[in-house]
Amino acid sequence: MNKAMKIVIVIILILVVGVVFALKQKDKGQSLEPAAVTNSETITESGQEGSKNAEVMAHLPRFVDLGADKCIPCKMMAPILEELKKDYNGTFSVEFIDVWKEPDKAKEYGIMIIPTQIFYDVSGKELFRHEGFFSKEDILAKWKEFGINLEKGK
Repeated sequence: MNKAMKIVIVIILILVVGVVFALKQKDKGQSLEPAAVTNSETITESGQEGSKNAEVMAHLPRFVDLGADKCIPCKMMAPILEELKKDYNGTFSVEFIDVWKEPDKAKEYGIMIIPTQIFYDVSGKELFRHEGFFSKEDILAKWKEFGINLEKGK
């Protein structure tokens, strides 16, 4: 079996898990609609949440990646998220949420499969949602589409 076929199988399995998750939520009578999202804690490069840094980050557009540490496409996203945090600190905030460790977040954000990436404007309004692996180039292109100036470390 070639590498491409293995990747297709993994993606299909992830989709099946997402559908099963959605059906279980529906059976429980819970809504899959995204809840209103507030600026929750933002993971910073230093890992510390200073009041000055939190104030600056609260006035930035946000990129939220919902996934899990053990999910293969999510693992592929991890180095991209780290690069984005480092290269675009001060331009937009980057947040990763492990929905297997924090299952209530999956409900809060109304995700169906992982990874899911969500773009928010400064006011917290959702601009765009993507499911599956999302390359750094595509993420940056989407920010440009929304008119975000991508000068590194602005």
